[in-house]
Amino acid sequence: MLRKRLEIGNKVAVLDDVIKGIVVSVNKNIISLKTADGMVFNFDEKELVRIDKEQHELSKYSDINNKLLKDKITSSTPKTSLFKKQKQELIMEVDLHINQLVKSVRGLDNFDMLNLQLDTAKRKIEYAIHKKISKLVFIHGVGEGVLKTELLRLLKKYPVKYYDASYKKYGMGATEVYVYQNLSE
Repeated sequence: MLRKRLEIGNKVAVLDDVIKGIVVSVNKNIISLKTADGMVFNFDEKELVRIDKEQHELSKYSDINNKLLKDKITSSTPKTSLFKKQKQELIMEVDLHINQLVKSVRGLDNFDMLNLQLDTAKRKIEYAIHKKISKLVFIHGVGEGVLKTELLRLLKKYPVKYYDASYKKYGMGATEVYVYQNLSE
């Protein structure tokens, strides 16, 4: 695939970060971009992607009020699945929001609250392993991502795999954990 060169004035986003802005200078493969708050950053051209359409413009096509989508929904017939769920799977939900864990946060700083949340997560993981519960969902919220980052670091110490939980059910602030059960003890 032939990639277009970035030019001054292009809107760009950084691939592995949440920075986006306008290209203000191009010096060989080093691109300088200026963010909306006036900060200028230098990146290698390979680290940037050109933004042709903003996300809010793209999402209007999936809007339920979009006429094309409504026509498609009403014209489609409901399909029945050939696969039936055999058993009701037990999923343990753990809400790590601090107000769910303590009555009052008075006297607790951010470090204390984070440690309390992580201790709760650790106890629940060990409980699930001991009781052979195969799935947990940790509801951590979105926030600045500190709790989620630390939770993922904790999960790496256990025989589990994890991924973002159902967006439809939990939004963006939950992580689903699958606990491997048949490990030799």
